[in-house]
Amino acid sequence: MQPIVLTANRPADRFYLGGPRIAEFRGSPDDGDRVPEDWIGSTTELRGGPPSAGLSVLPDGRILRDCVADDPVRWLGEAHTSRYGDDPMLLVKLLDAGQRLPVHIHPDAGFADRHLDRPHGKAEAWYILRGGDVHVGLKSPTTRERLGALVRDQDVDALRDLLHTVAVHPGDTVFVPPGTLHAIGEGVLLIEVQEPEDLSILLEWQGFEIDGSRDGHLGLGFETALEAVDLSPRTAGEVEALVTRGFEGASVLAPGAERYFALGRHRVDGGFALDAGFAVLIVTAGMVELDGEEPARRLDRGTTLLVPAAAGRVSLHGHGEIVVCRPPSGR
Repeated sequence: MQPIVLTANRPADRFYLGGPRIAEFRGSPDDGDRVPEDWIGSTTELRGGPPSAGLSVLPDGRILRDCVADDPVRWLGEAHTSRYGDDPMLLVKLLDAGQRLPVHIHPDAGFADRHLDRPHGKAEAWYILRGGDVHVGLKSPTTRERLGALVRDQDVDALRDLLHTVAVHPGDTVFVPPGTLHAIGEGVLLIEVQEPEDLSILLEWQGFEIDGSRDGHLGLGFETALEAVDLSPRTAGEVEALVTRGFEGASVLAPGAERYFALGRHRVDGGFALDAGFAVLIVTAGMVELDGEEPARRLDRGTTLLVPAAAGRVSLHGHGEIVVCRPPSGR
C-alpha cells in the first residue's frame, strides 16, 4: 500500500461562514462561503446530514470507512487494531472561520456513551495556519442554571464574556479538552485534529444558519445537554498551558492531548523519513516530494496525504513544512 493523495471533502451548506481560505491554501477553486470545513481521511459521518456526508472517498471511488473495515490491520497497523479494532480513532479537518463561531462544547466519552450511544466524545486540538483570536475556558465560576438562562435568552455578549480570549499565530496549537466552552474567532484558519465524532452542543446561534433551540442540544434538550459542560474555571495561566507556540517534533500538543491523538510538525530541508503507522499528513508550506515512485510524487502546499500503516516508513525530500496527525498510541 502506498500513501494516497486525497481530494477535498467539504460538506456543503454548513451553518457558519467560511471556505475561501481553504481553497486558497489548497490551491483549488473557491466553492463559496458555506463550505468552511474539509474532512480529511474521514470515517465519520456528518451528524444530521445526507447519507455518507463527511465520509472520505478514495481516488478509486471506494469509501475509506469500508476499506478500513475490510482490512484494518493493513490500514491501521497490528498494534492499533489489537487495541481499537477497525476504529481509526482520528478525524482531521481544515477549518476556515469566516465568522466567529458560536460558543459551544463537545461532550466527553462518558456523556456520549450514556446519552447518545456513541463510542467517543470529542476532544480536539487546533494547529493554527492563519492567526487571530480564539476563546477557550471559563474565566470565573458559574452555574449550570446561569448558563441555561443565558442560552434561553441568547445573551451572546454575556456568553462570550465568560471565556478567556487568546491571541494565536501560525504554528501555535491549542488543546481543547471535552466539556470546555470555546469559540474560534473570525478569520482563523486551522487544522483540527479530534476524536472521530460530530457532536456539538451550541450555546448561541444568533447570526448563524441553524435553529439552535431545535438542533443545538443533540436531541437531548438543553437541561441534559448542559450537563456536558465542564464548569471548572481556568486561570489565564491554566489556559495558556493548553497552548504551545512554535514547537516542532513528533508531538507538539499540550500535555493531556496524547490520550486522544497526536500532532507533529516537521520542517523538511533535504530528506525526511516519516515513521510507519496510520497518519494524515498535510503540507503546510513549500513543496516536498514523495519518494518510492518514478518520478517522485510532488506534494505542494495544501496537499493532504493519507498514509496507511502498510506503507511502512515513508521518505520525503524537498523544502517545506508538514503537519502529521495520528491516533493515540494507547490509553
